[in-house]
Amino acid sequence: MGKPSPTELDRYVFSRTGAPNEDLLVGPRAAEDAAAIRTAAGTLVVSTDPVSLATESIGRIGVAVASNDVAASGAVPEYLVSTVLLPSRDTDLLDTITNQLDEACARLGMAIVGGHTESVAGLDRPLLSLTCMGYADRFVSTATATPGDRLLLTKAAGIEATAVLASDFRAAIDADDATVERARSFFDELSVLVDATVCAPVATAMHDPTEGGVLGGAVEIARASHVDVVLDGDSIPVRPETRELCAAMDLDPLRVLGSGALLVTVPADAAEDALDALHEEDIEATDIGSVEEVAGDDPAVVRDGRRHTDAIRDGMYVLWE
Repeated sequence: MGKPSPTELDRYVFSRTGAPNEDLLVGPRAAEDAAAIRTAAGTLVVSTDPVSLATESIGRIGVAVASNDVAASGAVPEYLVSTVLLPSRDTDLLDTITNQLDEACARLGMAIVGGHTESVAGLDRPLLSLTCMGYADRFVSTATATPGDRLLLTKAAGIEATAVLASDFRAAIDADDATVERARSFFDELSVLVDATVCAPVATAMHDPTEGGVLGGAVEIARASHVDVVLDGDSIPVRPETRELCAAMDLDPLRVLGSGALLVTVPADAAEDALDALHEEDIEATDIGSVEEVAGDDPAVVRDGRRHTDAIRDGMYVLWE
């Protein structure tokens, strides 16, 4: 379960991209979650993502995940194409999913402009594949973090994982109802549209840490930008609900589904103003580290003296295997 290795992606995916197109500004490449296409109306940013592992709030999660990648590229998510595959002709399930898609898109000001819906033999849970599009005045890549930058994190680690644990895995967790309800409310914080809008003018790179969490997202920035990302000790914020639910399932909060947070690199002299601007929007934000020249054989995230160079496998996967 999980993504192919970087070597497999290079061999079987990134080397097979069809015909060249002169209007393609940014195409398929490692750690880049969105494409950028030159159009007469401006730079069109396009991203697609599947969601299959969380069932109770799959529509809400899907919209957040797809739109976050567009927002993290400096664009405003405007359009969504939705493919809904169901394990059976269950109209109640279809009603739940499409209602979630509708409400989540309406809240973000996005239009659902097309898609496909059907029942598919062999599925044991619903599967969504969502494509989001929007225009950017300035495309912000994952691959342009610069030595000397500071690394900022909005909100906290493991927000998405906490909400999924509180909903899909409630029966396996020994926690009081109040804690679980607070954790479930994290579903309302999965969008990073405002976070990205605030940071885009000064960001050198932005990345939505989904699979692999904050640590995985930081590794992807390091690999894409060919830099070291040095984390400052225990500076990464983890909410009490996240600590409790992750501990109950023996999970590392820094290595679990992280939608809802945004990783942003900014020039050092812009970091304080960026944090102030986020706080003015009532968005938690923390300076968690620095971007430096590569000090080893490969780009890495350096945490407590240890160099993390390989892609991070999300700890949540074991719960569905």
